[in-house]
Amino acid sequence: MYVLKAAAVIGLCLLSVNIWAQEKSKEEKNKEAWANFQKIIEERHHNDWPWLGRYQTENAKIDTINTQNRVGLIGDSILEGWYELDPDFFKSNNFINRGIGGQTSAQMLLRFRQDVIHLKPRVVVILAGTNDIAGNNGPSTLQMIEDNIASMAELARANKIQVVLSSVLPVFDYPWKKGIEPASKIAALNKWIKKYAQQNGDLYLDYYSPLVDEKGGMRATLADDGVHPNRAGYAIMKPLLQKAITLAMGKIDKQN
Repeated sequence: MYVLKAAAVIGLCLLSVNIWAQEKSKEEKNKEAWANFQKIIEERHHNDWPWLGRYQTENAKIDTINTQNRVGLIGDSILEGWYELDPDFFKSNNFINRGIGGQTSAQMLLRFRQDVIHLKPRVVVILAGTNDIAGNNGPSTLQMIEDNIASMAELARANKIQVVLSSVLPVFDYPWKKGIEPASKIAALNKWIKKYAQQNGDLYLDYYSPLVDEKGGMRATLADDGVHPNRAGYAIMKPLLQKAITLAMGKIDKQN
């Protein structure tokens, strides 16, 4: 009996050690990934901070005369990752995806002319803010993020491009920047984005509500790291994006 109990205790201890090792390994991988990403960011700071060269070749190939029903999308890794998972969705719908992983709203603003305006879309979908809140390029206030989003929207409207402003996706904790408690900041930013869109004739695209859990983060089944949607997450987002673009196109047609 004592031998069996001892064996059971040893088994539980080994299991606990194994689980701890796996968790530690995952945490170490996250730290390593973040360290590598920081190196990339540091390199961009000294070379091409807004990464204007990222889509320069692709942009040069785009027809800027036959632009009917063209949609431009600018954002961060949420958009870039979506394209990597489902490129046909964007290509078949004439959606030009200009997402760049890790980017803040300030970087998007600097490349907005070449990656959106110069491509002459009828509609632009802007998704910005989460990396500002994460502090990818240093501390950012909500006012700073709001100013950058508003500036992109103003540039689009000045060029007769219908604006769709996306909500920031829910995050409870960033794996690479733990402990900054982003959930309440994201909720506050989304409240501002929605109000700003309503006041300026833009459309508000609410990804947040169907993805959020009771803690203010992303539902566990929809993102493997709590930040970036998986296929299930994008499956929820896809019809929302399509509906917003349809409404935006309809709004343009009414104005014409």
